[in-house]
Amino acid sequence: MKISILKNVLNEAIQHVSKAISSRTTIPILSGIKLDVNHQGVTLTASDTDVSIQSFIPMEDGDQTVVQIEQPGSVVLPAKFFVEIIKKLPSQEIRMEVKDQFQTFISSGATEIQIVGLDPEEFPVLPNIEENQVISVPGDLLKNMIKQTVFSISTHETTPILTGVLWNLAEGELKFVATDRHRLATRSAHLETSEGLRFSNVVIAGKTLNELSRIIPDQNMLVDIVVADNQVLFKVDRVLFYSRILDGTYPDTSRIIPTSYKTELVVDTKSLSESIDRAYLLSREEKTNIVKMQSLENGDLEISSSSSELGKVREEVNVSKFEGEPLKISFNSKYMLDVLKVIDSEQLTIAFTGIMSPIILKPADSSNALYIILPYRTTN
Repeated sequence: MKISILKNVLNEAIQHVSKAISSRTTIPILSGIKLDVNHQGVTLTASDTDVSIQSFIPMEDGDQTVVQIEQPGSVVLPAKFFVEIIKKLPSQEIRMEVKDQFQTFISSGATEIQIVGLDPEEFPVLPNIEENQVISVPGDLLKNMIKQTVFSISTHETTPILTGVLWNLAEGELKFVATDRHRLATRSAHLETSEGLRFSNVVIAGKTLNELSRIIPDQNMLVDIVVADNQVLFKVDRVLFYSRILDGTYPDTSRIIPTSYKTELVVDTKSLSESIDRAYLLSREEKTNIVKMQSLENGDLEISSSSSELGKVREEVNVSKFEGEPLKISFNSKYMLDVLKVIDSEQLTIAFTGIMSPIILKPADSSNALYIILPYRTTN
């Protein structure tokens, strides 16, 4: 293998695929990035068996020559060193040559580096996915749906299925659900291109979705998603992102979502968020995160918290609409702030079915997102 390649293009591809490298792998070949060079261009691949990412660099991009190939071939290079050294090379052009025993020579400007490579034949083969079920989702929508649900996943490996986000598709509606049993987030969107397609119980690890979100470019590009039996493939420009589907059946969360409420109110999202954030400072010191919310006679809300060492905080938040019974409830302020950070709507609807029933939060201008937080039972 012998090539010349532009540093910025190679570095971008390395940054994409390196997200699949696990620092905890015990298999040496999986701590590397595989380079395959043929007369179409260069393909980089990294995998930790659960996630595999592949990025293709064509020989030309528009009228710019990106790669010059003198000799095709393959090699696996240690990711930790390869990622760092490419970023720090002095010249825009990088020359790479693989010789006997996969000894790899990299030169740029006056810098010359020798790396001990590994045999590419030992690298795992990527999953072979039949593209029967393909949906296309705008990149910004997909990033939003991930952001607005993934914070609610469980971080406890004792229930692996809850460390992922549930995906269901039916009648053109894609729906995400995430829960850690103390809170729940749902977000749905209608996809024009998915009529007639359906799948259910597709659960993708939250950390995988966070990595995927970082790869999706800011410009609104369509992401093609292929769902197979135990794998999902995301196609983002020249990047292929494979993820294993988590084993197990996701619990039915539809039963805990109320259909009618005893109390319903509408508040300014920013005002409520800032008020709870201030109350959180004291509750955090108490290591409980407990903040209290109660309705006042004039229909506004009182937000309060206390610390045995620091004191108390109390403030009122204006309510633009209040219907139903008076309200007094305690909750985990960290959970509430997590929700308020991802709600785009200027106004928020909060609903309750009773003093120890779930707190329902949803954007006032939209029905495509809903959040549930379980309240705390307190002595006063």
